[in-house]
Amino acid sequence: MKDIARMALQPGMEIASDVTNAQGEVIVKARTKVTDYTIQKLSRHNIMLVTIMEEVDYAVTYFEKIRLSDGFKKFEKAYNQAMPLYKKIMSDFIDSNISIPVYELMQIYQDIMDSVENKSKLLDYLYNMLPTEDDMTYAHCLNSALIAGVFGQWLSMKDDEIEILIQCGFFYDIGKLKLPYDLIWKPGKLTPIEFAKIKTHTILGFQMIQDEPLNDHILKATLTHHERFDGSGYPSRLHDVQIDKYARIIAIIDAYEAMTSARTYRESKHPFQVIQIFENDAIKYDIEILTPILFHIANHMVGLMVLLNNDVKAEVMLINQNNMSRPLLRDESSTFIDLMNRKDLEIIGIY
Repeated sequence: MKDIARMALQPGMEIASDVTNAQGEVIVKARTKVTDYTIQKLSRHNIMLVTIMEEVDYAVTYFEKIRLSDGFKKFEKAYNQAMPLYKKIMSDFIDSNISIPVYELMQIYQDIMDSVENKSKLLDYLYNMLPTEDDMTYAHCLNSALIAGVFGQWLSMKDDEIEILIQCGFFYDIGKLKLPYDLIWKPGKLTPIEFAKIKTHTILGFQMIQDEPLNDHILKATLTHHERFDGSGYPSRLHDVQIDKYARIIAIIDAYEAMTSARTYRESKHPFQVIQIFENDAIKYDIEILTPILFHIANHMVGLMVLLNNDVKAEVMLINQNNMSRPLLRDESSTFIDLMNRKDLEIIGIY
């Protein structure tokens, strides 16, 4: 909502709150659509200022409101300016074997981050980005680099360590840029042959950058980001600390980015769905890395309203440490709902 002068009113605008005259009588009710008659009536009563509805006031969900915020629009502009630069750097390397200027990648990262005044909103902003089909693979890596900066801070890493992690985000999936687009982004289930082809991107990416002057952690993250802590990953079925620490973090970033990025064939998963999937698959990840990341994601939701599968809306009051996807809620009648004890209920939306 915003206040504007009566002289600036235009037919079609919507009054946000009751307008009263000098005697306190309501002369125009809230949610009235402005017409020429409305403007004339306000003029007769010498009303100089009125409150009108803005686009964001019609947003329903939390992420719709984020998408319409000034902060997101500023981020979106910086992101869209940076994408062609990042795409050109990577394309020049792949198509013309032009060495990748890491300092330029870090400048791209910084230019985007400079547009984000409230860094806690970055993941919310990325949640609302929908790349074009031609940019989806590039966006996956650019988004991962941005997420890496956030997760690195959550993990209390040193500045130079965070910088390496960000660079891992830029490079780790570069092998996918050598594979057919239709294979990488196939909406349906992959055949065994197709999945075997997809799995080659880790070795392919490593081979592409092994002669570049890059930090060793970047090479290891590129080769081993699909290894899993329980030994179930690929290409070498490494387990536990056999997997480089940066690769263990990138594994989480990669999965998180994939789940929270909208695609033309499916919607993004909301934060509590993401947390639940990670909790179900916790054995695959380094729990000492995963736990603080999930806690920060969940804690960001405290104070927001959620919609349950029984159509009840409730406020997130407290995160359950042992099951962060199932918080303590309070509904509109001030009744507490502990999802730890209500397995029949699921969060289906964030408001």
